[in-house]
Amino acid sequence: MADMTSSPLISVTELAAALDSSRPPVLLDIRWQLGGPPGAEEYAAGHLPGAYYVDLDRELASPPGVAGRHPLPDPEVLGGALRRAGVSSDRPVVVYDAGPATSAARAWWLLRWAGHPEVRVLDGGLAAWRAAGLPETTEVPPAQAGDFKPVPGQLPTLDAARAAGLAREGLLLDARAGERYRGEVEPVDPRAGHIPGAVSAPTTENLAADGRFLAPAVLAERFRGLGAADRRVGVYCGSGVTAAHELLALEVAGFRGVALYPGSWSEWSANPDNPVATTELPG
Repeated sequence: MADMTSSPLISVTELAAALDSSRPPVLLDIRWQLGGPPGAEEYAAGHLPGAYYVDLDRELASPPGVAGRHPLPDPEVLGGALRRAGVSSDRPVVVYDAGPATSAARAWWLLRWAGHPEVRVLDGGLAAWRAAGLPETTEVPPAQAGDFKPVPGQLPTLDAARAAGLAREGLLLDARAGERYRGEVEPVDPRAGHIPGAVSAPTTENLAADGRFLAPAVLAERFRGLGAADRRVGVYCGSGVTAAHELLALEVAGFRGVALYPGSWSEWSANPDNPVATTELPG
């Protein structure tokens, strides 16, 4: 576990001050939810001043297919979307969503995977911003000409075989709701259950009642209790979105080098040769 001197989170107070500074961050609105409504509609109805909307389905993922419902994006598509929003290598970026940081975490992870050095997530998202009485706007800022060019592969990832191996020899965390992990329900993907050997760690347990992340020490205790202290760790979810939220929580807690399985359950369950488990393992 590394030190926690630099948090990947930013509070609404810190963000408000940063936006009024000589080096304001680029703001990216990543609102999205499975099954809609489209985040673009919510963005049009009101967003943080100066924020640019980025579409998770079209710009932060490739089209669904054999690699899952949200495969990693084409670097050219990702780079084009980020540059239009003014993202440059020498300017900080802050990403936010409606509140729980699920989709914002996907953008945070992707930007770092693509090599951006300074990305943070607004803790509590738009809900926290509104609760603080801070301003919103419906004005859409003009397209920019940022210079950021993605260099993929700066963070570790897993394919199906390596995910299976990590479940046997390290720690593979399943970030979905417990009922999906246990195979009691499966609303989206072909089969119910989980990757054999994976441990249930729902992302909802990373958050306090107000939608902000738990304190670093509390999160660290949670993940140590799941066995993350002295093992190689990987995370998956349904399609690689909420798994990024788990990775964010792990980083807040001080854990580094955790790998993401981008294809996640959507890829795993679509292959009939992959085994499925429904028995819960103790953390």
